[in-house]
Amino acid sequence: MEKSTIVHYMAKFLVVASGANSAENIPMVSGLESFPGVAMHSSSYKSGVVYSGRNMLVVGSGNSRMEIAYDLASHGANTSIVIRSPIHVMTKELIRLGMSLVHHFPLMMVDVLIVMMANFIFGDLSSYGIKRPKKGPFVLKSETSRSPVIDVGTVGLIKKGNIKVRERITEIKGKIIEFQGGDKGSFDGIVFATGYKSNANMWLKNGEDMLNSEGLPKNEFPDHWKGGNMLYCAGLGRMGLAGISMDAKNIAKDIKFLQERYAKKLCSSSIEQGASNLMLMILHLVDMRLKPSPIGESLN
Repeated sequence: MEKSTIVHYMAKFLVVASGANSAENIPMVSGLESFPGVAMHSSSYKSGVVYSGRNMLVVGSGNSRMEIAYDLASHGANTSIVIRSPIHVMTKELIRLGMSLVHHFPLMMVDVLIVMMANFIFGDLSSYGIKRPKKGPFVLKSETSRSPVIDVGTVGLIKKGNIKVRERITEIKGKIIEFQGGDKGSFDGIVFATGYKSNANMWLKNGEDMLNSEGLPKNEFPDHWKGGNMLYCAGLGRMGLAGISMDAKNIAKDIKFLQERYAKKLCSSSIEQGASNLMLMILHLVDMRLKPSPIGESLN
C-alpha cells in the first residue's frame, strides 16, 4: 500500500486560481446509464475513422461540437448534432474583421455589419435547425462570454444532409435517444462536446461564501474575485484572459492594502507600547528620586 504524506501550510491569504474549466462537464441526461454504446467527453475523442458507418450523436454548444461533427461525417459516420439554443455561425475572416472594427466603432454597429455579411455567406439557416440569437455576436460575447461558432465546413454538410440537426435530448432508452419535438433515433455513440467546469467547490473547504455549487463566484461582477476571511479567486468569472488579468490586479491591490494597514497598526501598537514603557520608566525614576535616601536617614 502506498503511503501518503499530509502537508499543512499556514498563510494569511489564499487565492483560488484553479480555473473555470478544470474538470470535464457531462450533463445529467435521463437514461444515460442505460446507453450501451460509446459515451465520451470530447477530450477523449481522437478521430472519426473508427466510427465509419455508425450512428453518432454530438452534443454541445461550441466550436468543438461543430468540428467533431464535421470529422465524423467526413469519415463516413451517420452524424447528428444537437443544437439546443440559437448560435451565431461565422467564418474566421468575419471574426477577424469584427475584432478590428470594434476598436473604432460601437459593438452594435459592428454586429449589424458582421451579421449581414454572415447571412450573405451562409443564407438563412433556420430551416436547417440553426437560429441566430437576437443579440449580435460581439455584444453577446461582451455580456455572456459566449463566443460565436466558426464554421469549418459543418454548415455545408448540414445543408447537404450529411449531418442532421436535432433538438434537446429528452430521454435515452438503451440505444434509442428521444429528442424535444418527438424526434427519435438509434445511436451507437455519443460525444459530449459540452465543455468543462470548475471543481474548486469540491476541494476548497469553508469557501461557501465565495463559490456556489458549480464552483463559480457567488458575487456578481465586478466584486466576484473576493470572498471572506482573506479568500480570493482569480479566473473563475469566465471572462477570458482579460478577466484573469483584472482579477489578479484587484487581488494584488487588496492584499497590499491589507498588509500595509496591518503594518501601520502593528507600528502604531509598537509605538504606543514603547511610549507606555518609557512613561513607566520615567515614573519609576521620579519615584526613586522622591524617596528619602537610606544613608541620609541614618546620618540624621
